Amino acid sequence: MDNTKGQGPSGKGVGPGPGADTVSGTMYKYPKKILFCILVVMTISFLLGVLRDKTLLTPVMEKSGKCSCCDANRSTDTITALEGNRTFIISPYYDNRDGKNPSMVRILSIIHHQEVKELYCYFCCSSDNHVKVSRALIDMHSDRFGFPYVTTDLLCEEPPGCHAQYLSVHTSPSGEMTQLPLFQIQNREVEPFSANFTVCISTMFGNYGNVLQFIQTIEMYQILGAQRVMIYLNHCSPQIQKAIQYYIARGIVEVVDWPIERHLKPGNAWHYSLDPKDIGYYGQLATLNDCIYRNMYRTKFVLLNDIDEIILPFSHTSWDTMMKSLQQQKPNVGIFLFENHIFPQTVPVNVSFSNISSWKDVPGYNILQYVQREPDRPNYFNARKMILDPRKVIQTSVHSILKGYGDHVEVSLETALVYHCRGPLQKDLPKTSLITDKTIWKHNASLIRNVNKVLGQISFQ
Repeated sequence: MDNTKGQGPSGKGVGPGPGADTVSGTMYKYPKKILFCILVVMTISFLLGVLRDKTLLTPVMEKSGKCSCCDANRSTDTITALEGNRTFIISPYYDNRDGKNPSMVRILSIIHHQEVKELYCYFCCSSDNHVKVSRALIDMHSDRFGFPYVTTDLLCEEPPGCHAQYLSVHTSPSGEMTQLPLFQIQNREVEPFSANFTVCISTMFGNYGNVLQFIQTIEMYQILGAQRVMIYLNHCSPQIQKAIQYYIARGIVEVVDWPIERHLKPGNAWHYSLDPKDIGYYGQLATLNDCIYRNMYRTKFVLLNDIDEIILPFSHTSWDTMMKSLQQQKPNVGIFLFENHIFPQTVPVNVSFSNISSWKDVPGYNILQYVQREPDRPNYFNARKMILDPRKVIQTSVHSILKGYGDHVEVSLETALVYHCRGPLQKDLPKTSLITDKTIWKHNASLIRNVNKVLGQISFQ
């Protein structure tokens, strides 16, 4: 309480002076004309505020009476630039996993980490045909690796009773709704799983043309238990495109177009110091997070790895039996990390498997020839790849989870490894130091049969 109200400089009470007036029981030391002007100004300000709010919350109406602002400008692009080209929206996802915010919408985006300070969500409320605005919490992912653009979650709480199907994002709370792109809010409905295992392949870029290894890898994924492979495709060779179309037609592969170079200058390295561009690895971190949220309620497990990597069990014949065993041992764990081991393509071995003579005409590497792996480098970080329960993940990086629910575990090399068939990391390592590991040969009969079937239906000439 303010105890000096109504007191003079000495602290003693003073009564109404000359010209004082009383309005609604409150004492004012102003002439009546001045008081009248003040009241007029206050009234006008109040009415302007009401009109401003009314404009903000009322949609543009067509003559038919339907809300047109939530019907036009619906974005169908994977990446949509907002005005100013400092914020790029990928997709909004309804996320009620946090009991503190049961009406939260998480908008996956890429933003400039210094220049974007304030954003607002415009919800198209289907319940009352109004547009309601809430300020976004800007939650940048902690792994940025020095690049100016960073994968970011824009967190907006849906207004009570709104139940929006679409929203827009703007830098101001009083933007013109009809000019903004609309984004459909995903994950509203929780449906039964359509797959037990989905593999997420991030940012296939460059003129990728390793056809034989690509087909072998997709077939190995299916042998081990994958029902779906999602590829974020920036660019590939015509032969790979043919193979992708083959798998799309059979319901195995889903392609997400990823034209990030239309908006940003993507780099080919993981750190800004190695390739000073706008964003690293063609926005790999954004694609991994998007793949998790796309499959949040479609699949039991998600695998995050590259197309030249296979999470290969030792003591199990499938991911399903391996994961059941791991979950029995660690029932509270939703994140499983597997050691990445290099099988260098510079050290092929001769193989005498039958029925592979046609493979020599297909461009690419035959993974059955690469069964020598590099040993671990002492005092060096061994990158891991993951099998995870997507409902336990909030934010992911490439080799670890940044935010999530529950525990994680590093799976021992006795259980499985990441078979990574690529160029060597230890180029000067003598061949005698390599470790012979023929685990991939356990699946040679099924792999050869399946690859031959695919090659019999695709012409690469």
